[in-house]
Amino acid sequence: MQELPLSAGNVATITKQFESWSPQDIIAWTHGTFGADLVVTSSFGDPVLAHMTWSTVKGSTVTLIDTQYLFAQTLWYAKGLAEQTAGKLEVIAPAETVLPDDLWQRDTDACCAIRKVAPLEHALANKSAWITGLRRDDSSSRANTPLVSHDMLRDVIKVNPLANFTQSDYVKYLEVHGLNEHPLTSQGYASIGCWPCTRPAAVDGDTRSGRWAGTEKTECGLHTKATV
Repeated sequence: MQELPLSAGNVATITKQFESWSPQDIIAWTHGTFGADLVVTSSFGDPVLAHMTWSTVKGSTVTLIDTQYLFAQTLWYAKGLAEQTAGKLEVIAPAETVLPDDLWQRDTDACCAIRKVAPLEHALANKSAWITGLRRDDSSSRANTPLVSHDMLRDVIKVNPLANFTQSDYVKYLEVHGLNEHPLTSQGYASIGCWPCTRPAAVDGDTRSGRWAGTEKTECGLHTKATV
């Protein structure tokens, strides 16, 4: 891998170069470039990003946002994968001690803001870069996901090493590394978030069609901040 100068002003150039790199190379380069100023997050709806990170960069940390509405299977799955891979798992949660139990029924955006977005922004405070598991084939709203962007409102470099990953890549990765899927995947859950707002994916829908089903909402807010 070549050394690439990275700043908010040249992410487009670097994205083009990253298109020919493997996800592992991108992960290794990002860790080498940013070190302790980097945060890697995963929802652990599938194992790929976390396993790839822990396998590529020994001793690295992957962060899970525990909204306190996660399926019990998700927490179990994340901890098991960390043990299997000898990875460091950091679980963060909302700072508020008293949270309204029914907010998800009244205002899903506000619920996501408190339980997901706020913990993320606290984790990213004073950091320079953020690795996510976004894929272009997740949904139509993510079809143009870049490998690198500048999250202007959080002022971090956002790296999506799996942007080019396809479903066939996913299946092959699991087979090669002998990884199990999230326990709910076999029940039709293709994208797994909080239990009140997650349903099995629609037969004719995309991966995220089970999220906030029956509403127009498609994103929680983690990935809808302005980027360039």
